[in-house]
Amino acid sequence: MATLTVTAKGQVTLKKEVLQHLGVRPGDRIDVDLLPGGKLEVIAVERRPVAGSVESFFGSLENKENIHATLEEIDEAIKAGWAGEVGVDNDR
Repeated sequence: MATLTVTAKGQVTLKKEVLQHLGVRPGDRIDVDLLPGGKLEVIAVERRPVAGSVESFFGSLENKENIHATLEEIDEAIKAGWAGEVGVDNDR
């Protein structure tokens, strides 16, 4: 059990061992639920991946519109694009 001290401003600094146990780093967020009997539940909020990281790339190619094209259709679209026959407004 870790014992923490309350400052004059009413703030508490979590010790390194507590932060490591929660798996949080500087800038991460923590949820605190008030429980009966003067108890707290402290939960690390799931963090979003850092922009530009490999983790942030996962799911970025999800096919939300459920659009499928054959290799022939893709090839024709590429040819039409290079030929200047299709603009951004014409994509489906």
